[in-house]
Amino acid sequence: MRFDELDKMLRAYETANDRNIPPGFHIVARLDGRGFTRLTKELMDYEAPYDPRFRDAILATMERLMDCGFKVLFAYAQSDEISLLFHPANELFERKHRKWLSILSGEASAALSIAMGRHAVMDCRIVELPDLKTVGDYFRWRMEDAARNCLNSHCYWMRRKSGDDVAKATAALSGISTPRKHQLLFDAGIHFNELPLWQKRGYGMVWEDYEKEGVNAKTGAVIQATRRRLAPLMELPMGDSYVAMIDTLLGPSA
Repeated sequence: MRFDELDKMLRAYETANDRNIPPGFHIVARLDGRGFTRLTKELMDYEAPYDPRFRDAILATMERLMDCGFKVLFAYAQSDEISLLFHPANELFERKHRKWLSILSGEASAALSIAMGRHAVMDCRIVELPDLKTVGDYFRWRMEDAARNCLNSHCYWMRRKSGDDVAKATAALSGISTPRKHQLLFDAGIHFNELPLWQKRGYGMVWEDYEKEGVNAKTGAVIQATRRRLAPLMELPMGDSYVAMIDTLLGPSA
């Protein structure tokens, strides 16, 4: 069989499950760590439940994802996950679902491995959202999950550091109410309201414009030029203010 015939026949198998993300949807990609409990608590010996070194590795990964060719307006991270909000007009790779999944997970895994100095893997899912309200709801949901994770993690590791093993710490917290968890932390000297916002709400990254002074090569005159750079957001707003921030990023000038 000639190469052209083989190529046509076998390429059909490769592309049999191809689909393109349809127009009219807002796109979010969520990346999650694979096996990160063992990675962060055993192999890296990070401080539990939150270690700034891991946060900084995630920030470095977010920066790479926002600057790897996709039009990403906003990145949000909490725990071992990163959510990316794309420009509505992003047509990279003709919006092929498999290309977005494979490239984003590959970029994230490579960037995080470099940042941590150890093999790290992130998977990826694509979320297609129908309207602005659902986009706002999505990111509010992830922030509320961050608050829940923060409370549960501090309670769990408070028990572990007091001598409980995994089973005992888990059983001790099973079924107890949120106010009771706050009280348990308070009794142990941990004031939940005073914890860093990046732990309770997660943290983000956006593009920002800034002015940079330069020199005109022909005239020697000092000039001001507008440049773009990535800026971390370590104190995100919450509730309606957070949703309003997301809406602004997706506005006509996005």
